[in-house]
Amino acid sequence: MSGPRPIPPIQPIQPTRRRAAPGASGTSGTSGTSGTIVDALDAHRLDERRRAVRAVLRRPLLTAHGADAAAFRLVRRHQLWLRDWFAREAGWSLRVDPELARLAKLPADLTDGTRPATAGAALAPFTRRRYVLLCLALAGLERAENQITLGRLAEDVMLGCAAPDLAESGIAFSLDSREERADLVAAVRILLDLGVLRRVAGDETTFTSGTGDALYDLDRSALAGMLVTRRGPSTVAGSSVDERLAAAVAELIVDTDDARNLARRQALTRRLLDDPVVYYADLDADQLAYLTSQRAALIRRITEATGLVAEVRAEGIAMVDPDGDLTDTRMPEDGTDGHATLLLAEHLARAGARLGPGEPVLVPALHAHMRELITQHRRHWRKGVADPEAEILLVDRALARMAALGLLRRDGDAVVALPALARFALGELRDTTAGAQEALL
Repeated sequence: MSGPRPIPPIQPIQPTRRRAAPGASGTSGTSGTSGTIVDALDAHRLDERRRAVRAVLRRPLLTAHGADAAAFRLVRRHQLWLRDWFAREAGWSLRVDPELARLAKLPADLTDGTRPATAGAALAPFTRRRYVLLCLALAGLERAENQITLGRLAEDVMLGCAAPDLAESGIAFSLDSREERADLVAAVRILLDLGVLRRVAGDETTFTSGTGDALYDLDRSALAGMLVTRRGPSTVAGSSVDERLAAAVAELIVDTDDARNLARRQALTRRLLDDPVVYYADLDADQLAYLTSQRAALIRRITEATGLVAEVRAEGIAMVDPDGDLTDTRMPEDGTDGHATLLLAEHLARAGARLGPGEPVLVPALHAHMRELITQHRRHWRKGVADPEAEILLVDRALARMAALGLLRRDGDAVVALPALARFALGELRDTTAGAQEALL
């Protein structure tokens, strides 16, 4: 994409003004007051619906208790309209009951690994073992009572890891090391954040150190809402994980033109709602043709419902959020990692412009550039950035953040800048003072 463009302010959705009944006076004070009240109520309802859409997009699993309580009440108030909008526009189902709201958000690309689960203050991405422990913890909670301790949950997870299939795949878990206990705690904190577990007593930190335990209440409604598939995982077959995932969420599309167009519209809406950037090059021929002819209507419906603003460029579309709360990955961001990422993005954008589209930059070259940046900025960055190989961690985190935002693609030690990264390319700085002085002379 060809560089930044100012984000226009969101214009409020104007409700359709109701006409006066035949024979009614257009100048009547009572009629004018009534119309104003109706318009205000319409505007309030539209604003509430937009906030409800944003709430459930931001948190697809909302519980009636805790920090999500206000958002849950808003979603429940407008559940009929929300259920219809998500089913029609994105093909996503919304379930709302007295204790839970669950949007079955199926991603457009099941193979996208750029936005993993994270845990801890450093937002470290989940490893393969942490994902396995999370799944085993969910299985253990299915059999648990309404209260469970972290120690008891750890025992259930160890039993699960003892299964022959997991043992053969190299997954092992015990309570012997702090690292293994920390992996389980990372999985448990995901469940705490989602409301599946609620802490009653104790603390996970003491469990990690091996000096204590924690007690939780289990929310069975939230637990039941964790799995989002169209078919039970045990009913699908495949030779690989990717094949089984695709089979579990596969949609049955009727072989008619209307059904195929509906499937294309819903797939495009999912990508525009969920992906930072939708590149035309990533769409198949049918989707691209549909988007080309229906782009205005598609974008208008999304903007009216969510408040997102479309940024349309020659290479694709990004739905920009002026409020900045519909993303879990931000850029720019404060702190050492945020500053390092911004500087590396500028470097990659310039390198991409110099090398040409699709030409890779090697990661070892980025390590060398990061060492130069550390020398320049170490006084302002956190302690430890000058340690041996610290540049490797900074580069890895920066590349992961940019990949999650659709700014680049990484394949091993090769990085390719994508068009949206061009917005971070700064122009050459020129000192105009000398020229101005010469003009005065």
